[in-house]
Amino acid sequence: MALASQGMEPLLELFRQHLGSEKRASAHTLRAYLNDLEELFAHARALQGKDAAQALAPADLSTPVCRSYLASLHGRNDPATVGRKLSAMKTFFRLLVRRKLLVGSPVAGLRGPKRRPHLPAFLGKDEASRLLEPASDDAVQATESARDQALLEVLYGAGLRISEACHLNLGDVVPDGAGARITVRQGKGRKDRIVPLGSKGWDAIQAYLPLRASLLAGRAAEASPADSQALFLSRRGRRLCDREARRKLDRRELLTSVRRVSPHALRHSFATHLLGEGADLRSIQELLGHASLRTTQRYAQVDIDHLMAVYDRSHPRALLKTR
Repeated sequence: MALASQGMEPLLELFRQHLGSEKRASAHTLRAYLNDLEELFAHARALQGKDAAQALAPADLSTPVCRSYLASLHGRNDPATVGRKLSAMKTFFRLLVRRKLLVGSPVAGLRGPKRRPHLPAFLGKDEASRLLEPASDDAVQATESARDQALLEVLYGAGLRISEACHLNLGDVVPDGAGARITVRQGKGRKDRIVPLGSKGWDAIQAYLPLRASLLAGRAAEASPADSQALFLSRRGRRLCDREARRKLDRRELLTSVRRVSPHALRHSFATHLLGEGADLRSIQELLGHASLRTTQRYAQVDIDHLMAVYDRSHPRALLKTR
């Protein structure tokens, strides 16, 4: 119980190590969970009239306090966010119980709010084709234009998350027949996987690679060894970050007049189009790197809804009312 007597900081550090080493959580999940707990601690201090200098003990985080915190989130956060914060609390208290720092979890009996059914957004095949058509942009240099084309082809052609694409290194993409094989390292859950990339995606990468050196030219001193190995580089010769990659997609959408979607929608489009062409859910699960088939099953509903919408628009008897 020595850790508990020292306040919450050692427990937070214990939780950080648990998430990173045992749960293999991503940096984003780790940051979100720790922020959620900091919010809970601040709420507990406010309820008990303590200031930031006063120590908070695990015993101060009772079930009524935790329930009060969750109740304060409603109206300010959507159900998915509230559910994530509850998940962070359950994971934290489960760890304390396992380490015998608490007798029982104060949130064991609490349930998160019901989430509204949310189907992933995706582009139709025609929209995806239009988006991936090379677009002329006088404001963008040839090197950056080639990089953006290769980036979008990888996002759609391999179904990668935006963070996975930005973390690719040169050695992670190797030719394989007419296309290529991409090794995704430390994806979600810090799991590696190998995914195929079609010929158009590989052609786009091959067109970009000879120009890539110009992004590093004159910036060798600034670029770290890790950046110099990155497949996708920024104008300053550093690894392209998620935010900048999103801006590249935004710009292409404006140029091609395709409706605005997030980079993740290209991943959804990849899965939905594969399913529509007859791929089985288990194969799509492996390509996407989903831990659970239940996550992949969302795309089955998307595809059915899409087919029904096409039927309703196109079939001459679709809207025929029966007597």
